[in-house]
Amino acid sequence: MRADRLVSLVLLLRQRGRLSATALAQELEVSTRTVLRDIEALSAAGVPVHAERGRYGGFALLPGFRTELTGLNHDEALALLVAGSRRGAQAFGLGSALASAMLKVVDALPESHRDTATGVAERLLIDPETDLLARRLDGDDVPDPIAGEVRRAVFAGRKLRIRYAAVGRPPRWRTVDPVGLVTVREQGYLLAIRSGEDRTYRLSRILAAEELAEPAERPDRVDLDRAWQERGTRFRTGGDQVTVLVRVDPARREELVGTALAVLAEEAEETQEGEESGADGWLRLEVTFQDARHAEWVLWKLAADAEALSPQWLRTALRERASALAARYGASTR
Repeated sequence: MRADRLVSLVLLLRQRGRLSATALAQELEVSTRTVLRDIEALSAAGVPVHAERGRYGGFALLPGFRTELTGLNHDEALALLVAGSRRGAQAFGLGSALASAMLKVVDALPESHRDTATGVAERLLIDPETDLLARRLDGDDVPDPIAGEVRRAVFAGRKLRIRYAAVGRPPRWRTVDPVGLVTVREQGYLLAIRSGEDRTYRLSRILAAEELAEPAERPDRVDLDRAWQERGTRFRTGGDQVTVLVRVDPARREELVGTALAVLAEEAEETQEGEESGADGWLRLEVTFQDARHAEWVLWKLAADAEALSPQWLRTALRERASALAARYGASTR
């Protein structure tokens, strides 16, 4: 629609300053002639856009010009409201700011869109706190002061001093160069550099944080998506990994695969002589886990729907755990 394109044109000029007709045409995916007609329409509507001649000329808005969000169409407004219902901002301490921003967005909407957009948004639920079995989905609860201090250091490019409680270790202070923030399944992470090495810190394990005045030693630009993938690869290929051969009910396959680090091999079990083809239907997989504790925890959670075939130490550990549980419930109650 032309109205949407006109708003996009104004926003481009506001955000990037002077732009040529060719650049605007490329951004808006229209012809330069269409851009010139749109410029004329904006000027006729009172928008202070003017042309600057010369080699580096183009179109620009008068300094200080502002516009409201009245150009939002229904689907754009709905997208903003649905995005505002997500809980990922909680991990970065931006929950209250997001709620305030959503109120301003709703207030700035054209009256024709306001009621319908908010009404439709109420019909959508993104990332609820519990699943269908009323199990609470784990998420990070990071105090706003800590999240705010970390966030400010990341944005300002300054060193950060944190008191961090690593798993199985007493909390201690360390100074890092913050690179960026990542949220995955409602869990927040700080990507940083310490002593020249990449480090990843879980925000919920930061007990205190202090932004320092010293500039951080970090790259000027960063590709967070690539950095996260690289760190994930190093995590999956490091540590005391174990490889397990396991047979599993197909109904629980996704749960197994989604928890393991990698699947090395997979095949359907062959039926025994005299059985109908596919009578059992179980799958046999060779998977890797981060360590022995990880493997035992996953297989125990799958209960009778999976069986570890090797290594033998894992079978022994699961049998001992099951025997202890059976002994507990086999004893008479007091």
